[in-house]
Amino acid sequence: MDIFSEPQFHDDDAARAVLEDILWPDGPVCPHCGTVDRAYRTKRVGVYRCASKGCRKDFSVTKGTIMERSHISLHKWLQAFHLMASSKKGVSAHQLHRTLDIGYEAAWFMAHRIREAMRLDGFAPMGGGGGIVEADETYYGKRENKRPSPARRGRPYIKSGRAADKMPIISLVERGGRVRTFHVAVADKKTVKDIVTENVARETRLHTDESKLYFDAHEWIDSHETIKHSRGEYVRGDIHTNSAEGYFSIFKRGMKGIYQHCREKHLHRYLAEYDFRYNHRIRLGFNDRDRTTEAIRGSSGKRLTYHQPHGAGV
Repeated sequence: MDIFSEPQFHDDDAARAVLEDILWPDGPVCPHCGTVDRAYRTKRVGVYRCASKGCRKDFSVTKGTIMERSHISLHKWLQAFHLMASSKKGVSAHQLHRTLDIGYEAAWFMAHRIREAMRLDGFAPMGGGGGIVEADETYYGKRENKRPSPARRGRPYIKSGRAADKMPIISLVERGGRVRTFHVAVADKKTVKDIVTENVARETRLHTDESKLYFDAHEWIDSHETIKHSRGEYVRGDIHTNSAEGYFSIFKRGMKGIYQHCREKHLHRYLAEYDFRYNHRIRLGFNDRDRTTEAIRGSSGKRLTYHQPHGAGV
């Protein structure tokens, strides 16, 4: 059966009921005072009023989410969530514009809002207990603001080659588990060390290639094992960075084939999107419906406005 034949994808009342089930599993939650299941319906469709003394404020299921104050129909929001969660390499704003029959600008901003919902919030250290984490870096697109490391006295980190003017990306992939990806100003030793020490448990086995960025990794991680690509070596026992390279392959194919162009100030949002789908892939027990549900849950407590800064932590 075509999933879009389900009522929540073409009827706002059904869509609202689905959102309430996902975001309010224990009953309506007042976004003003935090009271759970102490609200009653008003005469306005989908609007509740908090019954707590001192509050008495009205709210709906979209209050305090990325959908707040949106004029786009709720059933179209659910379609967009499903399309972005189920498409392995992404869905362009033009495709959303055509499929949902909304303006291109609305579709573009809607997609960025959903990427904000997909952004990871809070996390435990990766690896630990002898677990394996692969660390690798890649370069994508064209850098708009060239920021070479001060230690190189104005020289770019990469002296020549196609990667010299591209945006650096560092990825940590837990073997058989999840990924965390970072767009950084410059890929140098300090940046790599900070990312690894803040995200990876010290007792982890860290796998990298022979990059000089990880030359002294043994000082801040218990076990550092390398694979030497320059010698044609890609696997030695269980030592490799194939998981990280596989992730980069999906990311780059999607960015080149679907999105085609990405401004540097938005790159962190696209990385959040690809991280989300990788972290909720079939191998980890998630199907398309599960991914859609998790993305909707992630929309709570987040806002993204046209006037909001584009910083990496937004």
